[in-house]
Amino acid sequence: MREGVSLSFNCNVLRWALLLFCIHETNCNQVKYGQGSILMGEKGNAMLPAISPSTEPHPFPYFPSQAPSALIPFTNRTVPRLSGVCRLNFSAVESMMSMATFDCFLNFAPILANVLCCPQVEATLTILVGQFSKHTSILALDDIHAENCLSDFEQILESQGADTRLKKICSISPSNLTEGSCPVKDVDEFENIVDSSKLLSACENIDPVNECCTQVCQGMILEAAKNITSRYYSFSSVGHLAKIEDCESIVLRWLASRLDPIPAKKVLRGLSNCNLNKACPLVLPSVRNVSKNCGNGVSNKTACCRAMKSYVSHLQKQRFITNLQALECTSLLGMKLQKANVSKNVYSLCHITLKDFSLQKSGCLLPSLPSDATFDPTSGISFVCDLNDNIAAPWPSASLISSSSCNKTTKIPALPAATSAQQSGFDSFRVIDVEKADAVTVIKGMRAALDGGFAKVIFLFDCQRLVKAFEEKSIDLTWGALSVFI
Repeated sequence: MREGVSLSFNCNVLRWALLLFCIHETNCNQVKYGQGSILMGEKGNAMLPAISPSTEPHPFPYFPSQAPSALIPFTNRTVPRLSGVCRLNFSAVESMMSMATFDCFLNFAPILANVLCCPQVEATLTILVGQFSKHTSILALDDIHAENCLSDFEQILESQGADTRLKKICSISPSNLTEGSCPVKDVDEFENIVDSSKLLSACENIDPVNECCTQVCQGMILEAAKNITSRYYSFSSVGHLAKIEDCESIVLRWLASRLDPIPAKKVLRGLSNCNLNKACPLVLPSVRNVSKNCGNGVSNKTACCRAMKSYVSHLQKQRFITNLQALECTSLLGMKLQKANVSKNVYSLCHITLKDFSLQKSGCLLPSLPSDATFDPTSGISFVCDLNDNIAAPWPSASLISSSSCNKTTKIPALPAATSAQQSGFDSFRVIDVEKADAVTVIKGMRAALDGGFAKVIFLFDCQRLVKAFEEKSIDLTWGALSVFI
């Protein structure tokens, strides 16, 4: 035991590691808490994203009680079958391709699609075409090459372990690589119409926090797209808005051609997050049952909260969302309930929190800023959760105009401040040695597993004294690390 070591853990930002095992088409999940980790075992379909009643269910595997190494998908890659005619330089963006694989890994792609998977896929495709234009001076592919290149792109990702349904999950098609209805794709023509130096200056180093509100780069992109469109079409022409949207894609590819892949990714993912944080991605089913039990005042709190908890449980089985998306969802649902004659703040009454709107009962809100999954040889695939435990979901007021985080009282990616009664939700602890830190981590892992309703839990731990204490069911409280369990 090392003496004098001071460790401080703050569970406001908690790293969840998903240790992905693979038997045919099945997966297991590992959730890491601090120094230790827990492997969630079988409990029916407890971790499966059962979709709310108004959406189509996605196929999702059950969890095996035993599985081979988590590294199998990365040490036993298949050889992609490429078309042989695509001229895009995939090796130039190899790191981004690998990142897309992690973000879209196997059957986790649907539940990470909105925040991690699809933004990374779209950014990678944009950069591929942008970098290709350096050699061709063309910011788009023709239909035939677009189809072949998209197929090759999918084949490469799938060979590394990505989900095989990316086209459907991310709604991508060969048109994502063509000019669509935009009248300009030649680089020289583009630069004759657009103030390219002004555009590059506004977008080459965006602030991912302030850009969503100031829209400096976004404004320049829209202006450039409008200038291109108006050069050839009148504003009253059929499909004018669609043409502007397609020209915005051309503008993004031009930017990607003027930046190195990594800086280009930062810009593209930052702009993408500005858009995805503006809306709630969850499907909100009918609130009829909640209205029946909570409407016209609340005569029976138990019945009301039972109905509310049941409703929220459907939302918890859909997908992971960001903290700002959770704010949008609470606002949208709150207004929906108010229209259904629910006037009382049922969020406060029934202790509904922001994390209740994201996947899993234990809750995980992803950061509002761009993030990616990571791969570690020992722990597998992991991603960061931005948890602010027990922060009350804000009930929309009658004077609410917009839930936008760009109002004067909110800063991206800040969450609402906890009330005095909720300060304990900012779960933190301090210990004086690493073994006690490990012990407390196990406790928190147990609590998380218990909250998730898991019947089987396997602890993966490297502290041999703790392992031995568990195996021998030791009650020797003279050892400080063990005493924290009592």
